Amino acid sequence: MNLRRLAAVARKETLHLIRDWRSLTLALAIPLILILLYGYALTLDLRQVPTVVWDQSKTSTSRELLSLFQNSPSFSIRGYYDSFTGLQKELDSGRAMIALVIPADFANKVQAAKPVKIQIIGDGSDANTSRLSMNYAAAVAGLFARTVAAEQMQLKGRGELKPPVEMKERSWYNPDLRSQNVLIPGIIALVMIVVAAMLTSTTIAREWETGTMEQLISTPLRAPELIFGKVVPYFVIGMTDVVMAVLMGKYIFAVPIVGSTLLLFAMSALFLIGALFFGMTLSITLKSQVLANQIAIVAGFLPTLLLSGFVFAIENMPLPLQLITYIVPARYFIAILRGIYLKGIGLEILWADALFLGIYSLFMIIRANRAFKFKLE
Repeated sequence: MNLRRLAAVARKETLHLIRDWRSLTLALAIPLILILLYGYALTLDLRQVPTVVWDQSKTSTSRELLSLFQNSPSFSIRGYYDSFTGLQKELDSGRAMIALVIPADFANKVQAAKPVKIQIIGDGSDANTSRLSMNYAAAVAGLFARTVAAEQMQLKGRGELKPPVEMKERSWYNPDLRSQNVLIPGIIALVMIVVAAMLTSTTIAREWETGTMEQLISTPLRAPELIFGKVVPYFVIGMTDVVMAVLMGKYIFAVPIVGSTLLLFAMSALFLIGALFFGMTLSITLKSQVLANQIAIVAGFLPTLLLSGFVFAIENMPLPLQLITYIVPARYFIAILRGIYLKGIGLEILWADALFLGIYSLFMIIRANRAFKFKLE
């Protein structure tokens, strides 16, 4: 491989990128848009769930229970009603997700230390949010029950209520349980696969469509020199996008990097190389900019979004889909990113994921070169 000829191809492709300012702007704007969109819009945290109440008791005891819901960041009481009709109307319209019904004898039974039931109605049309909301509501009601039981024990002179088993929860690596801390590393992988596959999927195909490929074939230029030369400027753009994504994650979404930043960029470069040559392979094989670009988005974006563990836990998927995820390179890259971002671990633990990324990148490099040699013959 002649480095001088490779550099000439890289310079030619760089000049083309500079002249095609729309593609260059798009390559730099897509990461900004995706990170802001997913960072703000996609959240797994339960916040300010719209709640409506039918308080049949209307006593200080029931208001004490409702104050726990009102002061919780998970719930927002939007209205009080005097019948099931009002609650149903709010749930049907989607203005409320949860409805609480406090019975008329609530205060009397609480003061008499008798069991009392509170009805929690959830909008099951949004199954996940409804399930979480009802679990949170049950936890708030449980907190109220424990507080009342402790007060009654003290009034009877029996001391404080001490449960036989006390469970203390502690979350490692993400103590605040912020969904952004988990999602932002995944967004970096999403940005890279979209930008890399989108840009390189049109490079070789453009040469065929404009009729300049025959001129390149007639030169002493070799296939690896052409392919690597065309990849170089896109690699620079891709790493620039990674820097932007990391900085936005740190300073806009306050996502800390616990592990090695150097390892983070090294693994990002490895994943980026595979993504670039994946797009290059499509461009070589299909010879059509539009078709190659569309397939690159579908084959790169959708598996990364759905089958990499970015949003949906792989363990919860059906077994056939779990097996398919092993051929999705973003699965290993996201595992590496979260390990570096949240756990601060290195290659002593992440070596297997890094090895699979290396195999993927090497395979795509070989695949692109073989496909192009076949076309040259």
